[in-house]
Amino acid sequence: MRWGIIGCGDVTEVKSGPGFQQASGSQLVAVMRRQGALAADYARRHGVPRWYDDADALLRDSDVDAVYIATPPETHCHYALSVAAAGKPAYVEKPMARHTPECDRMIEAFARAGQKLFVAYYRRCLPRFVQVKHLLDSAALGRLTEVRYRYGAPRHLDPGGAWRVDATRAGGGLLLDLGSHALDLFDHLFGPLKKIVGTATNRASPVAVEDAVEMSFRTGDGTPGTAAWDFASEANEDLLDIAGTKRRIRLSLFGNEPLRVEVESEAVTIDRPNPPHVQQPLIQTVVDDLLGRGQCPSTGETARRTSQVMDRVLAGYYGGREDEFWLRPATWPGRRCNQSGVQ
Repeated sequence: MRWGIIGCGDVTEVKSGPGFQQASGSQLVAVMRRQGALAADYARRHGVPRWYDDADALLRDSDVDAVYIATPPETHCHYALSVAAAGKPAYVEKPMARHTPECDRMIEAFARAGQKLFVAYYRRCLPRFVQVKHLLDSAALGRLTEVRYRYGAPRHLDPGGAWRVDATRAGGGLLLDLGSHALDLFDHLFGPLKKIVGTATNRASPVAVEDAVEMSFRTGDGTPGTAAWDFASEANEDLLDIAGTKRRIRLSLFGNEPLRVEVESEAVTIDRPNPPHVQQPLIQTVVDDLLGRGQCPSTGETARRTSQVMDRVLAGYYGGREDEFWLRPATWPGRRCNQSGVQ
């Protein structure tokens, strides 16, 4: 599979770009960025034969078999529709889009084109989470009794890029950029989430979007779960706690430390370090899927479920998320509460 990248920015430098070159049966042949000088620099440094400053030119390249869309979420739907119209499959950065209606447009376009659509929720294939999936599927924990996750970080001081807290560009706050990783992993480990209830507020951040989110849910087998994200915390937290009748697993979602498997008062650690290019294991499944020798676990359909969960949790803050809510920030109930000091 010969790949082209639309949007060769920071995420493609180490996490993903080299994965397209190192995966078996894969080759990166072209990159595109609106600033041609940056595209040319990326191509030179990564040994890519061609570069473009126009996405349509890359799509017309007959040597490009499939396209990786690595732009901010505001353009995921636009470029995905263009890729589908060009009759090529796509691998899209997460979150899939700004909200579920855009996901639906993308899925429908690829279905009409008879092409496949994949989304970069790469934790589904990282060794540490593959190990957790194995422990769950083998009933090593016994019957699940509870799932708890908590994330905290002082992201109000530095969100890691202004676009990540701009609803027009990101579809919301950091729940979409960071929290989506956890929610998609829950979908993968526990089955589609059910009975989702959530709230969002802005407690301390100088932006219009949410900075704190809490939710409860049920897993596919009915196990109760909770998750909370505090993006304006003074402390760093990142802990997933999966409890069963026999054992308990504790691990971080963004770290690389060994898993901790506990039985009563004793614990065993299992080391499953991340590879140098964290998206490469998932990229390999995409390539294998396209070549007819395997199946990728992260598709447009699975990613849509994650977007749907986020829309449900954030609906109260934004006064609904079925429309282009980013165009009407003055109507967001969550923002009005923050501005008035009443929560």
